[in-house]
Amino acid sequence: MAVLSIQSHVVYGYAGNTAAVFPLQRLGREVWAINTVEFSNHTGYGSWKGKVLGAELAAELVTGIEERNALNRCEAVLSGYLGDASVAMAVADAVKKVRSQSPNAIYACDPVMGDVGRGFYVKPDIPDIFKKELIPLADIVTPNQFELEAITGLNTQNITDAVKAVKILHEMGPSIILVTSYKEREGELSMIASDKKEIYKITTPELPLGKGVAGTGDMTTAVFLSRYLETKDLKKTLELCTASVFGILDASFKAADAKSGALIELKIIDAQQELVSPSNSFKAEKLKA
Repeated sequence: MAVLSIQSHVVYGYAGNTAAVFPLQRLGREVWAINTVEFSNHTGYGSWKGKVLGAELAAELVTGIEERNALNRCEAVLSGYLGDASVAMAVADAVKKVRSQSPNAIYACDPVMGDVGRGFYVKPDIPDIFKKELIPLADIVTPNQFELEAITGLNTQNITDAVKAVKILHEMGPSIILVTSYKEREGELSMIASDKKEIYKITTPELPLGKGVAGTGDMTTAVFLSRYLETKDLKKTLELCTASVFGILDASFKAADAKSGALIELKIIDAQQELVSPSNSFKAEKLKA
């Protein structure tokens, strides 16, 4: 069985498919990667080379897989940064094609739009495309805190309001929500996971990562999806995912030269053992639904 991953791609560093494909493979998944953009590096560097590849190519590649009679082997579709709104329609069509051949396939949508401190960093029409087209199709949606607020219109500074926002997002269609980063207190960072029946929060120390590390959300969604396909257990998936992500972020921080001021890149390859057998463990706390 395979995961069809439709995301951006960078040649240098880790973001989009570069941050998602190897974790999925290391956890035992076959991956069919379709790149929506091909950039030299992620945009956090301020300059980059490359271009948006567009919807036509994405659709053509899915058709090629379909012609191999392989879509019935697809157990999940994963999408992230789109680059262009037209790509969203290619993603939606891909999900529908996969489900026609593999009815139990899961669609995991990472609604990449922006982040706390940076605001929106996608084209103005992208948020509505997520809300109207992709989120209603999705089984799993994985916003960060900024994206959760942008989608639902709620301020989530306290956990009660965050839970309300998660419920609103469920009403849009997805059965599973993972908030990939949620900050309630200084020095801590949490993730929130809900499957409508139960909701959990898990908290780790907040690492001093400066402006943050690109690709973290892409990697988190990939690990969460793989572990959920494996366990079908929300709490266990959340705990395993959190331990792996924290381990790789910790390794990335320790390997960085803090004095240089350079952006920190994920050490996914160097710390790959954290994906399969994390060196840390964190306990998920059940919240009142």
